Amino acid sequence: MTKTKVNPYEVQGEINYDRLIKEFGIKKIDKELLTRIKKITGEIHPYLRREIFFAHRDLEKLLDAYESGQKFFLYTGCGPSGPIHLGHYSVWSFVKWLQDKFDVELWFQFTDDEKFLYLKNKTYEEIQDWTKQNMLDVAALGFNPEKTHFLIDTKHADIMYPEAIRVAKKITFSTIKASFGFTDSNNIGSIFYTAMQTVPIFLPNVLNKKSEYCLIPLAIDQDPHFRISRDVVQKLGHKKPTILHAKFMSPLTGATGKSSSSNSSKTILMTDSPSTIKTKINKYAFSGGQETTEEHRKKGGNTETDVACQWLKYFEWDDEKLEKIYKEYSSGKLLSGEVKAILIEKINGILSEHQERRKDAENQLDKFIFKS
Repeated sequence: MTKTKVNPYEVQGEINYDRLIKEFGIKKIDKELLTRIKKITGEIHPYLRREIFFAHRDLEKLLDAYESGQKFFLYTGCGPSGPIHLGHYSVWSFVKWLQDKFDVELWFQFTDDEKFLYLKNKTYEEIQDWTKQNMLDVAALGFNPEKTHFLIDTKHADIMYPEAIRVAKKITFSTIKASFGFTDSNNIGSIFYTAMQTVPIFLPNVLNKKSEYCLIPLAIDQDPHFRISRDVVQKLGHKKPTILHAKFMSPLTGATGKSSSSNSSKTILMTDSPSTIKTKINKYAFSGGQETTEEHRKKGGNTETDVACQWLKYFEWDDEKLEKIYKEYSSGKLLSGEVKAILIEKINGILSEHQERRKDAENQLDKFIFKS
């Protein structure tokens, strides 16, 4: 059996989220927290209702501060090494909801240094090209440009590096090795990188002379970076960040782990055409149905293993519609191909709007890039 590994650089094996809660020392998002969020926002996002975002660090403290009149800011990011896919979109669409509902600033980090350091098959120039393309997709998501600030690690080194060395001085090589499985063969830049990823946790407070909480929504594999940096940040006189953890959006093929753009032929990209999306889903989306139509009508399908059913949790926000699809698929009334058709229509609708906004994003980028 494959040993389970979950860290920013490797996800493998069967993912048990209850076990990760214990292993990472995080807490499940409970009904009390959801009630508090609904009181502020007026609604509960489907990703919270459906436990896609399922765990947290210090969410209570952030909500206490917000309810007492203190603002917070959001921080998320992107490692620019390839095209943006639906797994990215799902997390960032939730970040946009948070920005809109809480009316807060967002700091979006593009870690071009990280990808150059870690990827042997990408030149610095290629990483810069992907940084530009990824920024276009992020800008097209509809974030408020007046309250969204793009940080590009190499471009904004003048304001980031002085803070990163303060962080780096507090982290030992042995800590990094233990957290990420590094060896002496790792290049020294990769060892330093966690310090750069830590900086946006407190940089807005340094720049604006404030002391606000930072909220980081992320996929759970990114948590090790911030497990390391939370205590360091506090030692430097800043608040520990609040973190919301998301489950992985399953790969199209139904394999364990998370979606990845490394195999673009089996991943839905934000730039895919309607015909490409239809082909990919029909060809590769793992089915939870029976081997024959007759058998499926009798026994029904498995919504837990069927990728189209699982992906609809992310893109069909109407709970009643989703429940109806699940019920009819489980009973055999709906066939696998019919559920795939529902998913194809839903995703094509989302991406057609996104791609139209992406055309205009080129003219908007300057508004998003932080002026240091």
